[in-house]
Amino acid sequence: MNLVRRLAWLGLAWLVCITLLLGLASPVSAQKSEDTLRISWRDAVADLDPYYNQIRTGLVIAFHVFDTLLYRDPDTLQLKPALAASWRQVDDTTLDFTLRQGVVFHDGSRFSADDVVYTINSVVHDSRIAVPSNYTYLDRAEKIDDTHVRLKLKHTFPASLEYLAMVTPILPKAYRERVGADAFNKMPVGTGPYRITKVEGLDRIFLERFDSYFATSPKGKPAIRKLVINEVRDSSEELADLINGRADWIWDIEPEKFDIVVNWPNLQAVRAETMRVPYVSMDAAGRTGAGNPLTVEKVRQAILYAVDRQAMARQLVPGGSRVLDAPCYPSQFGCDQASAVKYAYDPAKAKQLLAEAGYPDGFDTDLVSYLLPTWTDAVQSYLKAVGIKVRLAQLPVGRAVALSEAGQNPLDMGSWGSYSINDVSAFLPVFFAGGPRDYVRDPELEALIRKGDTTTSPDQRRKYYSEAIRLITQRADFMPLFTYIKSYGFSRQLNFKPYPDEIARFYLSSWK
Repeated sequence: MNLVRRLAWLGLAWLVCITLLLGLASPVSAQKSEDTLRISWRDAVADLDPYYNQIRTGLVIAFHVFDTLLYRDPDTLQLKPALAASWRQVDDTTLDFTLRQGVVFHDGSRFSADDVVYTINSVVHDSRIAVPSNYTYLDRAEKIDDTHVRLKLKHTFPASLEYLAMVTPILPKAYRERVGADAFNKMPVGTGPYRITKVEGLDRIFLERFDSYFATSPKGKPAIRKLVINEVRDSSEELADLINGRADWIWDIEPEKFDIVVNWPNLQAVRAETMRVPYVSMDAAGRTGAGNPLTVEKVRQAILYAVDRQAMARQLVPGGSRVLDAPCYPSQFGCDQASAVKYAYDPAKAKQLLAEAGYPDGFDTDLVSYLLPTWTDAVQSYLKAVGIKVRLAQLPVGRAVALSEAGQNPLDMGSWGSYSINDVSAFLPVFFAGGPRDYVRDPELEALIRKGDTTTSPDQRRKYYSEAIRLITQRADFMPLFTYIKSYGFSRQLNFKPYPDEIARFYLSSWK
């Protein structure tokens, strides 16, 4: 039995025990009778203001509570009018929007150009923004009149409309100024299809369908009246909630537990590939201290040869996962997988490179992660086999990300969903353009990415991004692992459709 298969079997005893224990319980009906969809997930949303949040669960909440100027259809990926009834590109750095009339916020105030101008200009100047790279292209917003707004960009940015649709929710100027940013973060108000009615710390969030939601929204009127989000400690608690009837929907089921949901009465489970990319970032720049072996190119190349990503994808990520060579998702504009240098599994080659780098006996280092323990255990075991002894720190997502951004993770194992933006400008700049997650800090690379982000010609954009990908992979600055397969478990009474962009759209769900 190979290494990864042995790791997969570690959970077998737990699987058998929990199946027997849960078999004593009787299935409980979903909350269809109460018209309440109960959701359990383990990534607690500390910041309900969408601009102060960088985790996926917060983005999901934002799609329900807020609206953006444009809406990207999840099936066709085409942009549609949302809070903006229409728009036009005036020149390379100017966008004009005609706003939809008759839209109201959850507090009853009317949406207008003032809210758009306030939102954009606040984002541009707010140092607390969680993902600044999503907004660096924006210069300012100008009010033309109550129903017309002009956006000025700092530079040409062909992906601007995609960002406006996916990561630029419009905030209510009057309400947020009145209560203050901190109070707004605890009880936000938007124009979205659901309004938040109560928040119980980091444990529970209550939402109710907004009956005054504008009828022309491309999101439509939700079929389910109430949502209750329970933020739990771990995947075992999620599964227990679903099995014991305390939840109607969960996601990220661990592979070895997936069949429990499949075979459980009144439940269903599905798997679907998403845009999220798990990775291992390596401290090529030496941010974690002088003398770090990871600053040596051959050491990083050895790590890529040492890890059998194909076996991990096949055996630890069931559902059709694919190994990735480039640091991006294949559908994203500019994600040229062909330009990436490829690293096959070759532990002998890894040992040779370590010896050539001056580490014939390997070395010790740290790996920090919030991903599944089976994945981190696999990476640790593969590296141990070539002499690299890894100390694992398995942390909650928020803590791991904070350490990463502080430059404290020699090997940083995480995942990036690009905020569901189908353009590599949402991936490459995050890790290679001088931001807090950049462990490379290379001016040549930053310049290539900047040119790709700001060039009008699609062919030229592809050229710059392809060269950046070639450099990143040639120097082994970053190890993309494989495509992410998202697993979902939910009541058989629920109609729910997963999408590749990894946004759980409960406003499109319904009871059977």
